[in-house]
Amino acid sequence: MVRLVFRATRYHWKPWAATLFYQLQRSSLSVQLNITEGYGRRLPGPFRNHLEIAYGSALETADLLRLLTEENIVPEELAGEAQAHCTRCQKLIRGLLKRLGDRR
Repeated sequence: MVRLVFRATRYHWKPWAATLFYQLQRSSLSVQLNITEGYGRRLPGPFRNHLEIAYGSALETADLLRLLTEENIVPEELAGEAQAHCTRCQKLIRGLLKRLGDRR
């Protein structure tokens, strides 16, 4: 997903949409990095916390992709492919959270 976001930024960035692209880059990268950091902690509590943050970032990424598409800033084909990766990430993260169980 991150690579698709950077590709979209590389080829479709516009000065007046810079804030959207910067936030899209941050949120998509946050998904990947929070999963990695949480896994590196090797404890269920911190891992769960990082997964919850990653899930929120995946939702944010999807919303930004939708906005960029609706405003015709990024082509539907590219955004759709990134959106599909984003949806898959969301499902995988929810599955991991379910597997880890309640916070208690």
